Amino acid sequence: MKNVVVRNVRRTDAGLVTRLGALGVATAHEAYGRFGLMKPYLRPVWSGAEAAGTAVTVLAQPGDNWMIHVAVEQCQPGDILVVGCTTDNTDGMFGDLLATSLMARGVRGLVIDAGVRDAKSLREMGFPVWSKAISAKGTVKATLGAVNVPVVCAGVNVMPGDTIVADDDGVVVIGRKDAADVVTKGEKRVADEDGKRKQLAAGVLGLDMYGMREPLAKAGLVYVDGPEDV
Repeated sequence: MKNVVVRNVRRTDAGLVTRLGALGVATAHEAYGRFGLMKPYLRPVWSGAEAAGTAVTVLAQPGDNWMIHVAVEQCQPGDILVVGCTTDNTDGMFGDLLATSLMARGVRGLVIDAGVRDAKSLREMGFPVWSKAISAKGTVKATLGAVNVPVVCAGVNVMPGDTIVADDDGVVVIGRKDAADVVTKGEKRVADEDGKRKQLAAGVLGLDMYGMREPLAKAGLVYVDGPEDV
């Protein structure tokens, strides 16, 4: 691993990021062909958090948050900091002081494949964080890593400048070159779901709306009038 900081990265268009954020994680993930979803152990530190932004990536050593401090300088308004570790770790590598620094730079949130602490303060600050764990265990500043290089975070490869969408359903990563296509497919999906929602609210059954009855019968499902007929 090279110990580098890449200063200039190509970020996804801000307008596309906003539209992807409006879709939410579940819809964006479906529109992306069920791709890019981080492992579900990443959870928001406080319920109701949501964020969408462009990735500034950090490759950190376990229990060492030195490179997170380095990465703050590279963040721009609208970014989300994404931290991957070289090996499994749950130490509290991020807290309210770093959050204060990121908020001052217009950063929209943090996604970290490790632990964080100061959960109460993060909630009160309104700074969205998705982490592997909450842990009071502190960290050191001793070993170099890298900033704005490709990283693996919770099982997904993240490139600097990719779009990150995060909410109570999890975190999804959308490649910069794929963003426009995912927006188009996602917004169409939202429109289709709105129509289905109206039908369901009117009492139409999913069995009929989705045309399930015939394939269920072909699969061998049988209806009987009572337990004595089983």
